[in-house]
Amino acid sequence: MKNHRSEQRGWYFYDWANSAFSTTVVTVFLGPYLTTLANSAAGPDGFLDLFGLRLNAGSFFPYAVSLSVLLQVILLPVLGAIADYSHRKKQLLGAFAYFGALATTGMYFLYGTRYLLGGALFVLANLSFGASVVFYNAFLPEISSPDQRDSVSSMGWAIGYLGGGLLLLMNLILFSKSDAFGLTPGQAVRISLASAGVWWGIFTIIPLMALRTRQPIKRLPPTESYLTVGFKQLRHTLGKVRAYPQTLLFVVAYLFYNDGIQTVITLSSEFGQEELKLPLSTLTTVILMVQFVAFFGSLLFNYVAKGIGSKHAIVVSLLIWTGCLIYAYGFLQTAFQFFILAAVIGIVLGGTQALSRSVYSLMIPRGQEAEYFSLYEVSERGTSWLGPLLFGLSLQLTGSYRIAIVSLVIFFILGLVLLFRVDVRKAAIEAGNQPPTGI
Repeated sequence: MKNHRSEQRGWYFYDWANSAFSTTVVTVFLGPYLTTLANSAAGPDGFLDLFGLRLNAGSFFPYAVSLSVLLQVILLPVLGAIADYSHRKKQLLGAFAYFGALATTGMYFLYGTRYLLGGALFVLANLSFGASVVFYNAFLPEISSPDQRDSVSSMGWAIGYLGGGLLLLMNLILFSKSDAFGLTPGQAVRISLASAGVWWGIFTIIPLMALRTRQPIKRLPPTESYLTVGFKQLRHTLGKVRAYPQTLLFVVAYLFYNDGIQTVITLSSEFGQEELKLPLSTLTTVILMVQFVAFFGSLLFNYVAKGIGSKHAIVVSLLIWTGCLIYAYGFLQTAFQFFILAAVIGIVLGGTQALSRSVYSLMIPRGQEAEYFSLYEVSERGTSWLGPLLFGLSLQLTGSYRIAIVSLVIFFILGLVLLFRVDVRKAAIEAGNQPPTGI
C-alpha cells in the first residue's frame, strides 16, 4: 500500500480541517452566543414570535440542532447513494465541505438580533458537515488495506483532535484577552466562529489534492436525475442489507454505545457546573484538555488493537467508559478529580471512535461505501436524543445529577452485550472483503 501513503496523509487533513467546526462552533461558542442574540430579539416575556410560533429564546439553538439532525437523517442516505452511483465522492466531499465552510465563515455577520440568520447558517453548516464526513469516511477502504485500517483511522481521528484543539486554543486566548486586542467579547466570538470556517476551507484543499477517483464518473441516463437515481439506489441497498446480519448487529451496538458517548460529551459540562459548582473557566479548560489528550488516546488504542484485536480494544474502551460513569456517581468531588476523569475520558474517546470506524469499514460491500457510511452516520445522529432524554428524565424524577449521569451506563452495557455477539471476520467475509490477520 505504499502507493496510498500520500493519499492517506492527505485524507488525515480533512479531520484536521472539519474538527474546527466541531470544537470552536458546536462545542464552545455558537450555542451561548446564538442564545444571546435570540434573547435580544425576544419580547419582555423571553419568547420569540417566529412565523406565528411562540418559542422560548433559550430553546432556539437546541431546535436548530434538532432540525439539522433531522435533515441529515433524511438526506445523508440519499446523498450516499448518489455518490456510489456516480463515483463522485471526491467532488461531493469538496462541495459540501465548502458549503459548510462558507456558512461558518458567514457567522461573522451575526450580531444584534440576527438569530434567524445564525440558525439558518448553522443548519446549513451542520448538514454540510455530516454529508462531507460520509464521503470522507467512504475513502477509508480505498486508501488502506484491512491490516492498515485501524492505524489509518486512528491517525485521522488523532490529527482531527489536534487541529480542532489548536484552533480552539487560539480562539480561547482571543476571547479571554479580547480587551487587550481592542475587541468586545461579541466581536471576539464572531471572529472565532468565522475562523473555524476559514480553517475548514483552507485545509480542505489538502485532501482534495491528494485523494483520487478510482472509477470513471458515471453519466446519468437522459430521463433520470441524480435525486431519482439516488432514491432507487438507496432502495436497492436497503433491500439487500439483511444479507449482512453481522454488519447490522454492529451498527445497532454502535448506536447504543455511541449515544452514551455523545451524551457524556454533551452534558459533562452541565454536570460539572451544577453538581460540582465548577466555574466556566475550569470547564472550558477541561474541554480544551480533552482535545489534546484524545490525540494521544487515538494513537494509544491503535497499539492496543494491534495487541488484542480491534473488537476487544473497543470492548476495553467501553468498560473504561462504564467505570468512569460509576466513578462520577460515587466518588467524584473536586475539580482535580474532574480533570483526572476528563483525561481518562479523553484517552478512550479517540480510541473508541477511531476503532469503531475502522471495524465498520471492514464490514461493508465494495462500491457501496458512501451508502453504508451514511447509515453509520445516521445511526450516530438519528438517535442522539435518547441519551439526553434518559439523563433528563433521571434528573427530573430524582433531582440528582449523579443518578442522571450513572443512568447512562445502560447504553454502554447494551452496546457491550451486542458487540460481544459481533463476529468481525464473518462480517467481513459476508461483505466480500478480506478480513485482517489480527481478527
